[in-house]
Amino acid sequence: MGGLFVNEVGTLIVVREVQIPLLAALLVGGCAAKARHALGSRPASAGTGPTAMLPFALRRPAAIALCLTELLLGVGLLVTAGRAGAGAPAFAVRTATGLLFCTAAGALYELRARRPDAGCGCFGELSRTPVTWQAITRALLLCVAALSSINLPPLRLPVSPEQAWITLTVITAELAVFTMLSPEVGQLMLRLSHTDPCELREVPVARTLSALRASPPWRRYRPFLATAAPVDVWREGCWRFVVFPGVLASRPVEVVFAVHLARRGAPVRVGMLDAGTDFAVPRHVAEDPLQLSNPV
Repeated sequence: MGGLFVNEVGTLIVVREVQIPLLAALLVGGCAAKARHALGSRPASAGTGPTAMLPFALRRPAAIALCLTELLLGVGLLVTAGRAGAGAPAFAVRTATGLLFCTAAGALYELRARRPDAGCGCFGELSRTPVTWQAITRALLLCVAALSSINLPPLRLPVSPEQAWITLTVITAELAVFTMLSPEVGQLMLRLSHTDPCELREVPVARTLSALRASPPWRRYRPFLATAAPVDVWREGCWRFVVFPGVLASRPVEVVFAVHLARRGAPVRVGMLDAGTDFAVPRHVAEDPLQLSNPV
């Protein structure tokens, strides 16, 4: 009887210890998923989840603050898991994590009532499905998991094969429950198995500009540009056109870059227009502008 009690106590301790790395992984992963939208070029992208209930001007700062909070708590859980972080620092981080998930559950409940069409935003663009009771239950369970880890001694590796199997079983069971409560898993699997055609693919302007500035045509034509910022940007199908003012042989021109919206190795084409006449610069000149800019 005493041995059974000891085994049950040991299993309970393992269950509590497992929560710390799992919560840390979820927090860091959630932050990474949110960062793309919170720091994206489209202002509306920051208005996902509970931040959608805030005034428009506050959505992006709130999304960035939430992302940083998750990152700090996730890293804090890992740093305070060992002997170096035992005591007050570990208590503070784990308590703050529990409060974060408790607050998230309340915010999701309010979001479901006020904005039933909005997603929870827990994992960025993967969380576009309207908030359900599963998402709220998930937040509450994560709150309980964080609070259950308070006052644990420093974590240690399994000391026996039996304890290792218990740890693996607990992790597997929790991941299964998390999967059942997370519509994001289905969205992720769908994205991995299906690729949108380039005509329908959403590509941020910032990514297009980054691909452009890394291309050989940009390095070739950069000396003829008057500014580093484009004056016009538009999209046609699989191509995004970016226009810069420039000067060629003392005449004002418009340099038009066409960037293909491919995932990697996007091809870039270049054309020139005479700013005074709106006529295209002859092809042989556009392809070799040095013959006019540096006459012999």
